[in-house]
Amino acid sequence: MRIARPKPSARRAAAVGALALLAAVTVGAVGHVPTASAHNYLVSSTPEAGSVLTSLPPEFVITTNDVLLDFGGENTGSAGALEVQGPDGLFYGDGCVAVSGASISTPAAIGPAGDYTVIWRVVSTDGHPVSSQFSFTWQPDAAQVASAGSTAAPVCPTSSDAAGAVDGAGAASGDSEADSPAPTAGSSDDEFLSVLAWGGGALGAVAIAVVATLLVLRRPKLGAGPGSDSRPPGDI
Repeated sequence: MRIARPKPSARRAAAVGALALLAAVTVGAVGHVPTASAHNYLVSSTPEAGSVLTSLPPEFVITTNDVLLDFGGENTGSAGALEVQGPDGLFYGDGCVAVSGASISTPAAIGPAGDYTVIWRVVSTDGHPVSSQFSFTWQPDAAQVASAGSTAAPVCPTSSDAAGAVDGAGAASGDSEADSPAPTAGSSDDEFLSVLAWGGGALGAVAIAVVATLLVLRRPKLGAGPGSDSRPPGDI
């Protein structure tokens, strides 16, 4: 009696179809690998870009769309910077900044009437620096008192500077800045390892599927082994 055998073409088609389905699922998974966070961007500022000021606010403020990073603390500059440059080319303010959530601020100080430029720099929530600038016009009333400016952008004094001045050591703010910890690339490294793990897992799944399919296609046909009835139908 002749034993019915599955058609090789049907078995091959099923194996190829399963492989194609697994490849499609793998490609979809790779396509959904988490991407790096976007940089912060400006939401609002005090003063507003292009505005005309007649009285001085307590602070100049930059507000972004997400939390800002502050690596150094103590207004060392690792948190970012807010510089105000006047129409006379001088810089105004003490260089000290404070980070609070999505905002960075500095005590407001300004000189003579005219057009001013605010230059700001922050550390984005993804660890990357973001910077820009904008202008506003200062038209003070009689009650406003002009501040003294400086030819170079001011650097905020730190607690180390104050201690050095008391002790007579004369420590410079630049030395304090050199000791400040720099932003690390841990976030970027974590993102790279995550992408690498996703990609490696997807490629591994495809490789396993290919091997399994080849093994299925290479299986001996039913009835081809010793003792099987491989006679043609006419001999039964």
